[in-house]
Amino acid sequence: MPMPTGIRGSINSTKTSKANSHDIPDPVDRREGRPSTERKPSVAVMDFFHKEKRHSIGLGGKGANTSAKDSPKNSPKLAPTKSAKLAVDMESPPLVFYGNPSQSTGALLSGQLLLTVTDPEITLQTFRMLLVARVTNKRPITKDCPNCQVKDTEIFTWKFLTEPTHYKAGIHTFPFSYLLPGHLPATSHGELGHIDYVLDGRAVCAMSDTITVSRTLTVQRALPGSDKTSVRVFPPTNLNVKVVIPSVIHPIGEFPVQMSMTGLTDHSLKNIQRRWRIRRMIWKIEESSMIISPACPKHANKVGGENKGILHENARSIGGDDLKDGWKTDYDTQGGEITMEFLAAIKPNTHPVCDVDSPTGLTVSHNLVLEIIVAEEQTTGRNTKGAMPTGSARVLRMQFKTTVTERAGMGISWDEEMPPMYEDVPSSPPVYAGIEDFVGDLPADESLENMQR
Repeated sequence: MPMPTGIRGSINSTKTSKANSHDIPDPVDRREGRPSTERKPSVAVMDFFHKEKRHSIGLGGKGANTSAKDSPKNSPKLAPTKSAKLAVDMESPPLVFYGNPSQSTGALLSGQLLLTVTDPEITLQTFRMLLVARVTNKRPITKDCPNCQVKDTEIFTWKFLTEPTHYKAGIHTFPFSYLLPGHLPATSHGELGHIDYVLDGRAVCAMSDTITVSRTLTVQRALPGSDKTSVRVFPPTNLNVKVVIPSVIHPIGEFPVQMSMTGLTDHSLKNIQRRWRIRRMIWKIEESSMIISPACPKHANKVGGENKGILHENARSIGGDDLKDGWKTDYDTQGGEITMEFLAAIKPNTHPVCDVDSPTGLTVSHNLVLEIIVAEEQTTGRNTKGAMPTGSARVLRMQFKTTVTERAGMGISWDEEMPPMYEDVPSSPPVYAGIEDFVGDLPADESLENMQR
């Protein structure tokens, strides 16, 4: 049955379109041996594609694929070299104040400021160095204001030049020294604020180039101490507690604590003895910090005017323990007695701060706190072992002022290490009185004659 002409034409057009789109000959035409309807691209079109391909893979020109590393925007920038540099070389021993602020003679600061010139020659217009006491407030009135947060106080200034001076290439030394007053507070890094001492050197060249150097100093204070005894009474009971502790403790190391408790027994009732027994004892070392945050002139209205500030306080525990045994109880003595001795120490990971009382408003103090939990019990007759609890208990809380300070080491200040002055040295050895020249023969020595034989 012949197919309609319209349908046959549509089939032929479909085959032709396939061949034109994919350039693939019809498999029916291959089998029948008919010529393929494939259309090959012209030579001009092939040359165009080859040119585009060569243009895309070229290493030169604007079309090249350059990596991000070779881009000039990401290349490292070299800092301009300085014509000279400064360094501080300390010669003095560690800066330690011995004794209380009112009694300390201070600490001797000495060293050299090194100027290393790299250019053939430079000219310095001014050259000086400042010793600054820097107080950093961690609770400022305004957090974003540097004047509220940091306050610098100039202690001393060294001026090394009085007129412009030329220096050739090499290392030039400038010695400096200063006696730090003993009333200054020690370096402190607490929870509320910091106290630092900084050496700031500054040199200005003829070409307006500035050379600076900064060195932070550590100033410590060592206080002498001895054992002190404290007695606490706890009415309405007859309990008396005697505690012996050292007056000063150190950030590293243990210290002994001795305690004795008396007035344990009560015989007021006939054939009934009431007595106290320790159930638990807790000790801890508390660090209390306090700082006054002043306001700069710009933000003085926030605190009600100039020369006013806000007081901040902070307390934390830097050591402690819970003891449930370790004491000796004796009820046979008059009134009964409990004795105990233990070792206490500050935890190094708490970063303790030594005691400070600064006129800038920063104060740090420490206390040793003892809490003793005692329970009452009673016995009847002569049976002192089968005691029954009465249900009465008390917490005996004691607080002792302690001073945390650095170790004194040899404990010799700079003035005691000085050699004697010239006026203290006599001009000649002392003269011995009653000495006369001997004239005559020496007496024979029998022991010497025996040795010669």
